[in-house]
Amino acid sequence: MFIYKTLDDVAVTVIHEAFVNAFSDYQVKMDLPLRKFETMLKRRGFVPDISLGAFQDNILTGFILNGFRSWNSKPAVYDLGTGVIPEFRKQGITSTMLATLKDLLKSKNVEQYLLEVIQSNTPAFNLYKKQGFEIVRDFACFSLDRTGCTAAGTYNSEHVNIIATGCWEQLKSFWDFHPSWQNSIASVNAVSESFFYSLVKIENKTVGYGIIDKKSGDLVQIAVDKTFRRRGIGRSIVWDLSNRTEAGRISVLNVDTAAASTVNFLLSLGFTNSVSQYEMLLTL
Repeated sequence: MFIYKTLDDVAVTVIHEAFVNAFSDYQVKMDLPLRKFETMLKRRGFVPDISLGAFQDNILTGFILNGFRSWNSKPAVYDLGTGVIPEFRKQGITSTMLATLKDLLKSKNVEQYLLEVIQSNTPAFNLYKKQGFEIVRDFACFSLDRTGCTAAGTYNSEHVNIIATGCWEQLKSFWDFHPSWQNSIASVNAVSESFFYSLVKIENKTVGYGIIDKKSGDLVQIAVDKTFRRRGIGRSIVWDLSNRTEAGRISVLNVDTAAASTVNFLLSLGFTNSVSQYEMLLTL
């Protein structure tokens, strides 16, 4: 018999152990030691009292880890990780957790539940569809071996320790699409020290920028002013950032496939589409 309860009194080490076990056979290899896991939780806004676990004999066998923020000006919860450890699968744990969570979130006046699912993970996709989630966006995830960034950029980059609050409105005007939850401004600001920031300026005006995780090589945002494109600014930023991370590969996750300009730019640099995801939303 399973007991379902929130995770507010569960140690992060216990959650981490269950997470590693649950994703040990995942389609995308996860390298997530405890410190990295804690950073991920902080970046994505983890809130334990709206996250749920399935317990048997005090063992955490399954979980849904949720973050909470405003999304499109409405209170929203984001599923930053759902998993069941292998020996407890096919017992209806995930379905029960989702049904329990929907009631909990409604009681807290949450209006939206957001998640991403790998498109080829048909069982998970069908489960979310059955629970009422609908596809919002089609995401492509890209990767490039760092050694592939061989050509130095034609523009010099400036570097800052953090992007000031007052600068974001200008940078947002460069976007071809709104970043996914994990790449959002709120996520960047939550762990700002984890990132390296590269800016290109022309006549003291910022015309392009990029943000990369110093350790993982996760390039969370890159954009160029639309009036300054096709001049090598984006390429210069990627080259600069490729030299500012410890990772052997650079990843660009959750690019909206409707943003053809961004997709084509990444492909032109040699990035490959490593996996595709759906962004899905449940209106509560």
